[in-house]
Amino acid sequence: MDSLTQIVLGAAVAEATLGKKVGNKAILWGAIAGTIPDLDVLSKFFVDNVTANEVHRGFSHSIVFSLLAAPLFGWLISKIYKNKEANWKDWTKLMFLGLFTHPLLDAFTTWGTQLFWPFTYKVSFKNIFVVDPLYTIPFLVFLILAMRYKRSDPKRRKFNVIGLYMSSIYMLVTLGLKWNTYYKFQASLKNQNIEYKEIQTKPTPLNSILWTANIETKDSFLIGYYSLLDKDDNITFSEFPKNHHLLGKMKNDPLLPRLINLSEGWYTIEKKDNKVYFNDLRFGQLGMGDTAKRFVFSYELFYDQEGILQAKERGRNADEASPILKKLFARMLGNKS
Repeated sequence: MDSLTQIVLGAAVAEATLGKKVGNKAILWGAIAGTIPDLDVLSKFFVDNVTANEVHRGFSHSIVFSLLAAPLFGWLISKIYKNKEANWKDWTKLMFLGLFTHPLLDAFTTWGTQLFWPFTYKVSFKNIFVVDPLYTIPFLVFLILAMRYKRSDPKRRKFNVIGLYMSSIYMLVTLGLKWNTYYKFQASLKNQNIEYKEIQTKPTPLNSILWTANIETKDSFLIGYYSLLDKDDNITFSEFPKNHHLLGKMKNDPLLPRLINLSEGWYTIEKKDNKVYFNDLRFGQLGMGDTAKRFVFSYELFYDQEGILQAKERGRNADEASPILKKLFARMLGNKS
């Protein structure tokens, strides 16, 4: 999830754990704990794009990291607040919960997390977008309300618990919506006599009303959209050929298995203006359907001067965001045109 959401979650969990003993200090350190796992993004300043994406949500988002780091951070904090209300064990518990709930929340998103590192398997339920105001804003409001009261005031705990319950209930609701929309896509494919191998469904940006599905067939991938506000269940699918043959000799390079592993096999190869692109389908398109300009995560494949295959992540133009979001909102309301 986004940084603000992780800060709020870490702060709220810490408040529930130690707020009665140390007040707003718990919220402060919980917010810090909720931020720490995402410091793995700093790797992009030291390694190439592919390696940075492999590192992200790896070790720092694992149970192992939470278990190892929590006692260390707990000890450091206990040295800062000597002879205060909380001891090393209290701070260790707070830091563990702050560190562990971060990857736990991320596991519900599309990217997923390597919770069981060093095993490379990623836990990914794909039922919430990385930024969802309906999850974050109520959570944040109740946390702020809790902070306004003294640590001994019962209202402080009450507001914080309400925020935790509301966010958790919303998460459960999105799991239900994912289940419901999955069968909508499945029924539509059956009605259109489309044979397929696998379906992946996920919410579109900033909401849990409009859902999209990636469908793998023998030679291509299909992408469709379904809104809970649609007047009918007819779904139109856009087709994207796999085009894996366009890789040519690149398919034998050690870099390709790494990219395929990152995309979990959901990828197409595109050739445009004599350039070859590796498209990761899991994170959707910049736009919708056939009119979309390209996929969010895409790498240009090329050989450098030394003959080594490189994968350069394609940049995204911020100016495109506004019109894309307008179309997204219109489709969310059931406008299929």
